[in-house]
Amino acid sequence: MHIEELKGVGKVRLEALRRAGLTEAEQLLWRFPRDYIDYDERTKVRDLHSGKRAVFAARIKRSSTTRVHGMTLTNATVFDETGEVQCIWFNQPYRGHMLEIGAVFLFVGMPARSRGKLCVQCPQTAPLATHGIRPVYAPVRDVPPAVYEKLVRQAWEGAGAAMSDPLPQALRARFALPGYAQAVYGVHFPQDRAALAASLRRLSFDDLLLLRICMASLRRRTGTGQALKANLTVIQPFLDALPYELTGAQQRVLRQALSDMESERPMARLVEGDVGCGKTVIAFALLYCAFENGVQSAMMAPTEVLAQQHYSEACRLLEPLGVRVVRLMGSVKGKERREALRLLESGEADVAIGTHALISEGVEYRNLGVIITDEQHRFGVRQRTALEHKGRLDPHVLVMSATPIPRTMALVLYGDLDISVVDELPPGRKPVRTRVVPEGKRKDMYSFIAQAVAQGRQAYVVCPLVEESEAMDAASASQTVQDMRAAMPDVRIELLHGRMKSEEKDRILNGFAQHDCDILVSTTVIEVGVNVPNATVMVVEDAERFGLAQLHQLRGRVGRGQEQSWCFLMADPSERMRTLAGTNDGFVIAQKDLEMRGPGEMMGTRQSGMVNERLMALAGDPVLMEQVGQAVEDVFARPDDVENQAMMRYAREQMALRGLQVARN
Repeated sequence: MHIEELKGVGKVRLEALRRAGLTEAEQLLWRFPRDYIDYDERTKVRDLHSGKRAVFAARIKRSSTTRVHGMTLTNATVFDETGEVQCIWFNQPYRGHMLEIGAVFLFVGMPARSRGKLCVQCPQTAPLATHGIRPVYAPVRDVPPAVYEKLVRQAWEGAGAAMSDPLPQALRARFALPGYAQAVYGVHFPQDRAALAASLRRLSFDDLLLLRICMASLRRRTGTGQALKANLTVIQPFLDALPYELTGAQQRVLRQALSDMESERPMARLVEGDVGCGKTVIAFALLYCAFENGVQSAMMAPTEVLAQQHYSEACRLLEPLGVRVVRLMGSVKGKERREALRLLESGEADVAIGTHALISEGVEYRNLGVIITDEQHRFGVRQRTALEHKGRLDPHVLVMSATPIPRTMALVLYGDLDISVVDELPPGRKPVRTRVVPEGKRKDMYSFIAQAVAQGRQAYVVCPLVEESEAMDAASASQTVQDMRAAMPDVRIELLHGRMKSEEKDRILNGFAQHDCDILVSTTVIEVGVNVPNATVMVVEDAERFGLAQLHQLRGRVGRGQEQSWCFLMADPSERMRTLAGTNDGFVIAQKDLEMRGPGEMMGTRQSGMVNERLMALAGDPVLMEQVGQAVEDVFARPDDVENQAMMRYAREQMALRGLQVARN
């Protein structure tokens, strides 16, 4: 059924739906809601908490609309019998006409505390009589949400009953899963929470089962790689040149990776560990091993800041051993870029370090044999695969994650990889002491920072993103700089934010590293890739707006020297903040973040390629993860079974549509 056959689809809406990739009515059924709102679960204003989305009924007390820096701001004070709260909308001038004094609405939004005051940014509004669980779809421009919901209903009425079920009846019965058509209906039109949970569970089970079948197929493929001479003897010159001994965990993981590289079956290994555990030196040891075997290697980082840090460290550690290192990133242009490309193509360059520029058109390698990707979850499967295809044979691949990942999530994200964990920190590192600081204690915190600066130390102050807008982000950081300069006029304070050009960012970061300033007020651009041992204080403004895992990463920017370091979280006390203050174990924090916020928010960015949010949600359900594992084992234990063969074919077809090429068994 073509989408233009649906009632209510005229020329404008037809074009809008086509722009969104929707041409057939059935496609509306596969485009699942991205969220839900339960209008019957309501919160009183006095019970609103920062960082927790809520539905609350309130009356308009006053409202105003103003223009600030070219932006329309609509403010409203709303209240119920328990208290009042401020709401603010950006560039929605029509709100001013809606919000009549005395009118009552249901508000849906995420309260956040900014400088001691609770407010709700851009809440949705609905009539007070609204009830039930309503789906929230990704918006389609020129198609209002209410109209889109009606189109989904029409699509179901036309195609829903004809859906076939890809899972055998015996498998569904074994794990008490509802039918496929029932599950699709349940995610679009949930009757209650129990029905919605069962539907989401079934569809997530399908997605993860298909992915795990494909990953198992990948792991069973025959190797077409190059076996290298890879052992501790080969890399001993590199180890001897290090000014320190590797920890036991580093040695164990290094031996595992070297053992992989001695096989013609290409290495495919994830190395994860906590902040500061020493994963990078393992990577450099493998780069040196590639050099000793006469093959090229590449190391890809998600940001220029991190890539430049890896490049500088590689030059320091590897070039004295005869390794020729080049860099490729967006800021490398002209003569340096042309020379780097020539050296890689001719084979004169041994190691390439850079960003996604390493996989851009025109970059050719003579004999790429080892690939290392850092912060893999920021790239996505397709980008990693593109780099692998730069090699003539399948290269050995090591993936590093600086974000500790619970094992259930690692199985979703990296099901095709062997997993190693560096679970030991270098000796002598003092744990960072973390304190939750309410707004009323700000002056005391400023005094502490001033005292640290007087003793020759430095500090970071991190401001959150606002509305995912670099402009708002910069304005927030700018205001913080002004406040801190007023409080500490004799302290050197610099500002760093995402609107700056790369050259300006590098100048400020390098200046901070050389102690040209005392306090760096920044956005999360300093989350990774900044190493300043003299920095002993980290302040995170509006900490509730960040995930625990991200806060842990930010905290990892301090505690890199011999002095005691501190992290101050500007927030009201809460379970999340107490969790972070109570432990420095990144894996404990990551598991808590997974439980409390969900995997999509925890990872910071939506996964690209084959991994979607519904599938990721499964990572928080270890029981279902175990059931999926049992189902996968059954499939490969009886590969000749007709139903199992059908599932493997279906898995290949579905994953191919999502950009993953899977070897046929």
